Amino acid sequence: MLKLLEGMIEPLPHDLPTSRKMRSHLFLAVIPLASASPFASHDSQLTIRDISDFPSIVFESRYRRANTTAPRCKSLPGDPDWPSDAEWDRLNRTLNGALLKPLPPASVCYPSSPKYNPSACSTLFTKAYYLDDPVSPAQQWTTGNTCLPAWNLNSTGNWNLTLTCTQGGFPVNSGHDFVGRNTGAGALSIWTHHLKSFEFLPEYVQRGHNPPYSGPAVRVGAGIQIKDGRAYSEKYNITLVGGSCATVGSFGGWLAGGGHSELSSMYGLGVDQALEMGVITADGRYRVVSAESEGRERELFWALRGGGAVSTYGVVTSVVVKAHPAINLTIADFSFAVQNSTPSTGPIVTINDTEAFWRGFNAVYAFGIPTVDAGGYLWTQAISTGNGSFVMQVKVQMPGRTIAETMKFAQPLFAKLQSLGIPVSSATITTMVYGAPRFEAEGPPSNMRFASRLFPRSSFNSTLFPSTMSAIRIAIEAGFFFHGLNLSPTVRMGEYSYPSAVNPVWRETVMHANLMRTTIFATSTAEEVAAAQKLLQEYMNAIREATPGGGSYLNEADLEEPDWQHAFWGSNYAKLVDVKREWDPLGVFWAPATVGSEAWAVDSRDGLKSQNGRLCRVGS
Repeated sequence: MLKLLEGMIEPLPHDLPTSRKMRSHLFLAVIPLASASPFASHDSQLTIRDISDFPSIVFESRYRRANTTAPRCKSLPGDPDWPSDAEWDRLNRTLNGALLKPLPPASVCYPSSPKYNPSACSTLFTKAYYLDDPVSPAQQWTTGNTCLPAWNLNSTGNWNLTLTCTQGGFPVNSGHDFVGRNTGAGALSIWTHHLKSFEFLPEYVQRGHNPPYSGPAVRVGAGIQIKDGRAYSEKYNITLVGGSCATVGSFGGWLAGGGHSELSSMYGLGVDQALEMGVITADGRYRVVSAESEGRERELFWALRGGGAVSTYGVVTSVVVKAHPAINLTIADFSFAVQNSTPSTGPIVTINDTEAFWRGFNAVYAFGIPTVDAGGYLWTQAISTGNGSFVMQVKVQMPGRTIAETMKFAQPLFAKLQSLGIPVSSATITTMVYGAPRFEAEGPPSNMRFASRLFPRSSFNSTLFPSTMSAIRIAIEAGFFFHGLNLSPTVRMGEYSYPSAVNPVWRETVMHANLMRTTIFATSTAEEVAAAQKLLQEYMNAIREATPGGGSYLNEADLEEPDWQHAFWGSNYAKLVDVKREWDPLGVFWAPATVGSEAWAVDSRDGLKSQNGRLCRVGS
């Protein structure tokens, strides 16, 4: 019996014999069922007999033998070589109805639409509808308010075929990709949102690590979200490291890009949790890779852990990650503000001394170092509220500490603020089991333009700290939001971690931060959008210059990050490009600002970053 796992749709090259030229073909790889996949949902079988009378399919191995040059550009709907509706319908029947052709979400708002629904329309403005929608991203600006994928493969459980169409392919999980790598005009996306299998492994041994890992772990489907992981953590009395937002996909792009969390100073990054990964690569093979793998598969395991979006090397379908003991998380929450009003003491402490506010601002970030060195996580947000008023929000988060211990830990910060004329003496204190479900309201998607910076520990030394804080202050005074997260995911904290592809700067980082500003893109001209981007870069460049040796977190980044290859991956980039070429030589998977993506470019008429144009090879 043979198993059909993966392929891509590609126009048949013009240099093949005339007898074999067809308007479009589906290229597939067929492999023996030599090794079972970890979940039964991966084991649906499609035989050669099932496709023997489907003339639009040729097998990938035959395609390579017959063709040495790939097409310069990918096809778009409406092109002569785009598959016909009949071919798509035939493919859908082959996939047991898993192929979707979704309309834009806003179609429910138009009376002329077959999906018109006023109630559903109102939901678009109040709810996080993109979480369960196969084509919607959380942010539109990063895609150039893009058109949507032409088709979507819904991996609802029993699926055996993933494919990508000529305009590029990418997996979609929860829609949380802030950089917009989960959408694109004319593409076929692979919706992994429903791959939610879960298996608790009380005794798991991974000998490829040094030292070997031996202990509890879980095997999870790629569609598991943070909220799902918390529910399972509560059931099994364990801790699964994950992001802070409940609806983020725990084991999709979050892990592939590195993955920071409230536990990073205690257990390291998301990539440090991964022990084994199930992935379908561009050649069609389902593989289980780990530190025990050999040769090129071992390199693939390295790249999948921090090497970028899950759309770079293949489709990750499952992951084995460490299961830590259950732990509590205690949070001390307080705020202070400077306003042109009468000072007050709570719940937000207000003062009318602007310079005292900024001295307190500096004191909070200086406290980030003792916080991360104690295994904690310092959440902050500084906001300009206009007319010379500013608010500083602070959450001192301490894993494994009681309320009394956390309050005692925060006392030096309170004392420092009081000495600066900011009468913070206590905080709102809460404690919870880290893995327990939490209520978190989710709103509609936004259009917040942002960039990120990884601040190395050297940025907090006596020489660089003043200029670092000054650069941030100037940006906030100009109307930007600043959101900082102090954490320290060192190699030592990621114990039993096989080397990963994340930017080495992460191991020296003591703060990850975003600079953000709202822009109304729907009514903005191309010139106005370009001006907004230029302004963001102006203030970010000042922060970059003040923090030499830093980088940028690729999951929360600016698509126009200067020298993004080095900013996202540092010294690992050259090796990652080699892995990309090894595993995806035809460029089946593509997304902007990912490893090897510079080999392709989207034809943008207005010169702005966009995914609305045709995707073509650069220099061909």
